[in-house]
Amino acid sequence: MGETLPYALRAIYDYLRRDDRGTTIPQMRSLIIALTAMAILLAETHTRRKIALARVYPQPGQLGLFVAASDGSDEHPLLASADTDYDPAWAPDGGSIVFTSERNGSADLFRVNPDGSGLKQLTADPAYDDQATFSSDSKQLAFVSTRGGGTANLWTMDLVTGRARALTSGPGGDFRPSWSPDGKWIAFSSGRDNPVPFASGRWERLQLSDIYVIRPDGSGLKKITKSGNFCGSPKWMGDSSHVIAYCMTAEQTLANRRASPDPGNDTRLVSIDTGTAASTELNTGPGVKINPSWLPGNETGYIRKDTADPGIYYSSGRRGPAGQIRGASWSPDGKLVVFCRRANTPRPAGGAKRTFSRNSKYELSLTGILPAFSPSGRELVTNSPPSATPRGSSISVTALETGISKVVYEDKNRNVLVGGWSPDGRRIIFAIGEFAAFFDGFHSRFLKVGDRAETGARLAIVNADGTGLTELTAEPGNNAFPSFSPDGKRFVYRTFTEDGYGLRIMNLETKTGKILTRQYDNFPLWSPRGDLITFSRQIEGAYEIYTIKPDGSSLKRLTFTKGNDAHMAWSPDGEYIVFTSSRMGFKDEVAYTDAPQPYGEIFVMRYDGTGVEQLTDNQWEEGTPAWQPMAASHIGGR
Repeated sequence: MGETLPYALRAIYDYLRRDDRGTTIPQMRSLIIALTAMAILLAETHTRRKIALARVYPQPGQLGLFVAASDGSDEHPLLASADTDYDPAWAPDGGSIVFTSERNGSADLFRVNPDGSGLKQLTADPAYDDQATFSSDSKQLAFVSTRGGGTANLWTMDLVTGRARALTSGPGGDFRPSWSPDGKWIAFSSGRDNPVPFASGRWERLQLSDIYVIRPDGSGLKKITKSGNFCGSPKWMGDSSHVIAYCMTAEQTLANRRASPDPGNDTRLVSIDTGTAASTELNTGPGVKINPSWLPGNETGYIRKDTADPGIYYSSGRRGPAGQIRGASWSPDGKLVVFCRRANTPRPAGGAKRTFSRNSKYELSLTGILPAFSPSGRELVTNSPPSATPRGSSISVTALETGISKVVYEDKNRNVLVGGWSPDGRRIIFAIGEFAAFFDGFHSRFLKVGDRAETGARLAIVNADGTGLTELTAEPGNNAFPSFSPDGKRFVYRTFTEDGYGLRIMNLETKTGKILTRQYDNFPLWSPRGDLITFSRQIEGAYEIYTIKPDGSSLKRLTFTKGNDAHMAWSPDGEYIVFTSSRMGFKDEVAYTDAPQPYGEIFVMRYDGTGVEQLTDNQWEEGTPAWQPMAASHIGGR
């Protein structure tokens, strides 16, 4: 609680000492207890840790459930009160639908009647619960959960008792279970035993996945594809001996994460014999096809993402509901379909929306790209992405009390990346240049150091009211992610030049600089205490977090996990670092997520790398956190 609680207790003591009205000892004790409790409550409220972060997709309310005839007619919302609802599954007995919702915080499972009545919550764990499927008798569920270890594994649940138990374990990630009609097997896709390589020339990870089957008691695990690429979303066909799945190359798992994938990335639908592992490609036409389902009459229904007219298609050539659909399940007779569709819901006024945190002491809010709080904590600066092309973007400042935003810098030809505020709150430092790969999410290549140096990116500073633009660097190179020292006299930034790369420190007044590091380092951030700079370094095929003193001494590695750790932010007192990590891996098949890196989660740790704690747990891409300063407090040395 820092200095707040001692100050409050001193105030109570001073008040009682000044009291000359003859207060009795019991009265004084009661008053002390009451005022102490009030002081503690106020201190806890005062010191609640508020963190802003960016989410690529979805924003709250952008995913909803609908029911329609299989041809798309008579479409209507499934629920009277919608929220972020997705991944529906129709029970084999036709009597209910299970789905995932974030209406109460974390992703939990709910059940509802097909007419929208009888809504019931089935799980209430802070972990991620999703992708449920019914057993053939409609009495059990198989679903994906991060309970236990934080990675996606399969669980089963008895719908009568509510008892859940783990079916699989391990770090690879298990997804999209499907229970066989005879009740003897569960098919699923999995990244187990597969590498998670970088996409060619980029920093995003590819998803490799195979199809497995397992018995409901956890025995008989068997791999039935060996593609070395990706196959997913197995659904059983009528005889309980074959599953249908969609497959693509590993490289296509990047392109097909887009909401509207580019032409030339068609997926294949295949039928797989679960006994022999023999596969047969089905002739279902072109397109990025996902979510295949075998339907009565030997028809296959699936979702297409790539077309100008996306939605549900059938192997017979007929059409179903239209739109950006991301999950569908048919009634047992195939006449009705329940589906999840995304909508372009505008961001709430004020630019922030609360989101679930696994630790209630940390208040998380979704904001714009690269958020940065002013030193007072009353204003938030964010990036606005380009509207139509990878070039051109702006910087906006939002007053948190009123929600009113103002564009303070806009460039129609170059991209800008927010760095942060000057310690006095009067100026904003940022980068201007060629950052297409950061903004377009998929199309640009991740440039080599030499190529990056040629593209050019400069550092600049502008007053918080939009006046006084000054460029700080003029030499050739690609410079970005500047961060002020606490005294406002220097700033640290990352650079790629023909002479090398790494971190540099510049004196703001003299424009002279010095080399801090010469490695492949990025995202530097100066501690509020002034004694450390944190940054992310590419090492051993991943990005890890380090700290270093401003004089170049005491280099220390803080993270040692598989995956990327980056995009850090210091707590206002310099005691903690919040950051983004991919260490928990994929939690769903990427084609359903519409995000470049759907494995980004928010973590927090102490400045020395100890006390690591996970704050978010979902299948979305979240990152670039910022810590909101509270009332001014003393920041001492370590």
